[in-house]
Amino acid sequence: MQQLDLNWTPERQILTVSELTSIVREILGKTFGDIWVAGEISGVKLASSGHYYFALKDQGAQLRAVAFRNVARLLRFKPQDGMAVLARGRIDVYEARGEYQLIVEALEPQGLGALQLAFEQLKKKLAEEGLFDTARKRPLPRLPRRIGIVTSPTGAVIHDILHVLGRRFPGLHIRLYPALVQGEGSVEEVVRGIQYFNESGWAEVVIVARGGGSLEDLWTFNEEAVARAIAACSVPVISAIGHETDFTIADFVADLRAPTPSAAAEVVICTRQELLDNIQASIGRMQQSVRLRIGDARHRLQALTTRVMRRDVRLRLARAWQRIDAADARMAELIRARLTRARSRLDLTNAHLTELSPLKILDRGYAIVQTTAGLILKDPADAPPGTALLIRLARGQIRGQAT
Repeated sequence: MQQLDLNWTPERQILTVSELTSIVREILGKTFGDIWVAGEISGVKLASSGHYYFALKDQGAQLRAVAFRNVARLLRFKPQDGMAVLARGRIDVYEARGEYQLIVEALEPQGLGALQLAFEQLKKKLAEEGLFDTARKRPLPRLPRRIGIVTSPTGAVIHDILHVLGRRFPGLHIRLYPALVQGEGSVEEVVRGIQYFNESGWAEVVIVARGGGSLEDLWTFNEEAVARAIAACSVPVISAIGHETDFTIADFVADLRAPTPSAAAEVVICTRQELLDNIQASIGRMQQSVRLRIGDARHRLQALTTRVMRRDVRLRLARAWQRIDAADARMAELIRARLTRARSRLDLTNAHLTELSPLKILDRGYAIVQTTAGLILKDPADAPPGTALLIRLARGQIRGQAT
């Protein structure tokens, strides 16, 4: 390449357009190889190649800019017209047009963090599609027998949920789909967990949970793929992400948001005692209804007796008494029949609840083997040789050691 001599000589130095453009490109590249530029985005275009083309402008000038696909796919937000940003990159010359432009290496919004901006953009998009509408929220089953959980198998969250469920209603069928809830690969695993319960049809309700953290820690549940998996799930989904003050996109899409994982376990099912109390209350309301009907019948009888006595029509009165006696007998029989059916339903419910208890299985000669830390063993690999074991029998327990 021919070099430009900046010292004046009387001889003319003639350059081709390409040569001059190359010299300018080299000078600009060396001088502005790593710069930050503040401006407002204008004329954003996303090419089929995945490159973003736009201009940065202020009140006095504008600068062409391009974010190539390898940079664009790493952006936490989508560039939009009118957005004030800080762009980092280098100045280059597009030789075919003789235009200089900024090759963007990083892009940050001014005044709002990239994560928060991405959150607001996706929230707006899904809201416009109707994924947050109250009308599409489904009620939870009143007494689910099978509960699916998508969360980390090693964190405190799963232990808290199991503890609450075991305390409220022993004997429930619970299935855990283990998934990463933070970091690389977590989005794919959470989506696969939700899809598993959607396609298998095993669960009657699904809890998607993780503990608290920063916006970045919880970002898995702000991803569009997770939101759409929840929306497409065929059974109701409870989101239990972080603490009460944490909100994620998953919370808006889910059928119910629980402020904490433990709270999700509280709302997914009533206690066993609450169920028995409801049954007893129903029996009480039925008895009260029967008593009111009997009282009303007695009042009508008294009124009829009074009218008959006034007319002194003894025959009609005798017949009326016969009808009343028959009605009273039918009423008493109806009361006994309803009470019998109510007691039968109560006995069946109690028997069903007893059969659901895992302790019932122990009477058949089975045992529950767990570590002293409380982990119930399902695979010999979970108890390396030397692990202290606690073996629970139908009556009492014994201690042992894995060999």
